[in-house]
Amino acid sequence: MFPDDIDALARQVLDAAAARGLMVATAESCTGGLVAGALTAVAGSSAVVERGFVTYSNMAKSELLGIPADLIDSHGAVSAAVARAMAEGALARSAAAVSVAVTGIAGPGGGSADKPVGLVHFAAAGPGGVVHLERRFGDIGREAVRLESVRAALHLLLNRIGG
Repeated sequence: MFPDDIDALARQVLDAAAARGLMVATAESCTGGLVAGALTAVAGSSAVVERGFVTYSNMAKSELLGIPADLIDSHGAVSAAVARAMAEGALARSAAAVSVAVTGIAGPGGGSADKPVGLVHFAAAGPGGVVHLERRFGDIGREAVRLESVRAALHLLLNRIGG
């Protein structure tokens, strides 16, 4: 279902989390659940994947993850502040010890001079706090932005777990 490199990376994340006894949650916007999908495509992933939140709309981000509407209004849904809040919200609303969040502009529309198509913010949260990553993939096509985002999210999650 996923490219071989994503499948291998998902397996690494699952193995690292299992070895440390950690459960994982995802909070996704532009990827629409693809990060959770990559993880759960692996047999036995239920030992590690606690839950996933697909929060595509701003309302969903607020209702499901507890992100204040004024934070979204002041920074925009595609921002470091919202990515961090998504990762923290996923932890607060799950039994997971580690989370990863993705929010971005996959295109083809929706971009601006400040926030172009291909801009994606990631955050991972866990016992040591929250880390943020910004990537600018460029206008490489919607599917490519989403797949690159899955790769980046899994790498960030693996690094956060310590794998």
